[in-house]
Amino acid sequence: MTRLPRTIRLDPSDKHVFASVAEPGEWAVPGTFLFWDRPAEGLSRKEAIAFRSGFLGVESFGHSTLVTVQEARADERAEMVERLAAQFVLHLGAPSVAIARPAAEQEVALAASLCAEHPIGTLIALYRKRGDDGEIREQFRTLRPRDETAFSATHLMGHDRAFQFFEEEEVVEDHVDLFQLRGQD
Repeated sequence: MTRLPRTIRLDPSDKHVFASVAEPGEWAVPGTFLFWDRPAEGLSRKEAIAFRSGFLGVESFGHSTLVTVQEARADERAEMVERLAAQFVLHLGAPSVAIARPAAEQEVALAASLCAEHPIGTLIALYRKRGDDGEIREQFRTLRPRDETAFSATHLMGHDRAFQFFEEEEVVEDHVDLFQLRGQD
């Protein structure tokens, strides 16, 4: 088995920031090849966001902000390569799946190398920018899940929400009279 990135959606923001959004659970690749010969000023706002922080879902050819490291069987990896090669034909004008397959294999190998040293369930985020020389630079950040979350929610896969709300049983009555304070320093 090999480790590969799968898209994950912890909140609905991807649906609003990307022109085409990946569905949760898709195998993913970094997808930087989509931006190689595209100048930054030629990108729409949503394309610029995808450039900056989007992984590419292999099935939908849509973007996801986060991926999670998951194990993949050899047949799943092979299917990922074939599907990506087919997407190269469909979306990028490759002449055939056979011709696109080596490029797809290289992209899947890159995705596997990103995940190889990380435990299952690790979240990976991506940040891209263009250097002064015009070359694309990528940074990957990881967040490992805890054994237990504050919410104990299985769908969060060990990752908590950014905010946590608690209901207080004790009622505290605070009353501030703004009109009375108006004249005070």
